[in-house]
Amino acid sequence: MKTRGRSGTFYAALLLLANLGCHGGAKTPEDVSVKQSNAGRESDPASSTKGFTLDDKMLANIRTQEVRSQELPMLLTTTGKVQFNEDRIARVLAPASGQVLSLHVKVGDPVKKGETLFYINSREAAAAITEHLESHKDLQLAEKTHAMTLDLFQHQAASVMALRQAESDLAKARAHVARTEESLRVLGLDVDRSERSERLDSRIPVRSPLGGTVIERRVTEGQFVQPDSNPLLVVADLSTVWVLADIFEHDLHLVSLGQKAEVSTVAYPDKRFMARVSRISDSLDPTTHTVKVRFLADNSTGQLKPEMFATVTLILSQATQVLTVPATAVFVEGERNYVFVLQSDHHLTRQQVNVVPDPSGRARVVGGLQAGDRVVSDGALLLQLEESKKESS
Repeated sequence: MKTRGRSGTFYAALLLLANLGCHGGAKTPEDVSVKQSNAGRESDPASSTKGFTLDDKMLANIRTQEVRSQELPMLLTTTGKVQFNEDRIARVLAPASGQVLSLHVKVGDPVKKGETLFYINSREAAAAITEHLESHKDLQLAEKTHAMTLDLFQHQAASVMALRQAESDLAKARAHVARTEESLRVLGLDVDRSERSERLDSRIPVRSPLGGTVIERRVTEGQFVQPDSNPLLVVADLSTVWVLADIFEHDLHLVSLGQKAEVSTVAYPDKRFMARVSRISDSLDPTTHTVKVRFLADNSTGQLKPEMFATVTLILSQATQVLTVPATAVFVEGERNYVFVLQSDHHLTRQQVNVVPDPSGRARVVGGLQAGDRVVSDGALLLQLEESKKESS
């Protein structure tokens, strides 16, 4: 009995120690989440303000300006998408059935207005040229017959009826020539060249109706084509493009035809493309309560590509007081905007800011700065390099 009691006490002590050890080493889900949150906060460089000190030599190489408040026109900003200017697109169709010859353009090639893109060797062209040449022979015969009949009539050797018949045949011959000439023009054939040529050339030249760039090609050399509604080539003038944007119903009264705007893209964040309102839709989207507004944007540099996402900034007539900084003071890292703020004579800090570009050449401050703050306007790149050196050392 005594031995059994001691062994029971020993096993109970072991069990108590094991339970204490397990509870002391365990981590609750709350403990794990707090630790991960703290680790993420420490590893995020944007969550804390960076600061460093400059010597006199480095300080002499930078320029600073105060954040100032000034009256500027109000802006209305929206998003949109770049599209082809449909008013400057030509879809090249086959004027007649036949075989494609001398196709020398590819997608992306620039073409001039009136430039021959390819030829179509067509039986219709051969038949039209033949008919035109025959109509000229009939006209020559009708002119000779009319001249002879008129001479006979003047010498009382022909009747009035014979003269009227000769005049009618001449008018019909002239009408036939005019009709065949028009048929040649519709096919794109040179009437004078067809009349002068000694050999029958049944090739129809297909020319570009406008200057621009080939954006689609659905035909190959030697292919037989039909005169249907399917375009063989598409040529677009990309010197201007459309930007389609959505304007909310409550902002619609701020938009008018011809109003100036600026377009920017992610691909070229420092580039501004001038645009104007060219059309305001007549209908409202019942789901989003927005109206489609079309902007005609200058694309003389060719940097705006169809299907690009764009930000459109409308310049309104009303004015408001806003904070601004020099555009050169703002730099971008990881899709965030920053400036260097002078805290004292030699101490600088990096400050994240929200800014909007302004046509004046300055940047409008939406958040992150106050009036009177001094920011580095010239030398931000130099400070970025200096900051990187200090962090790596």
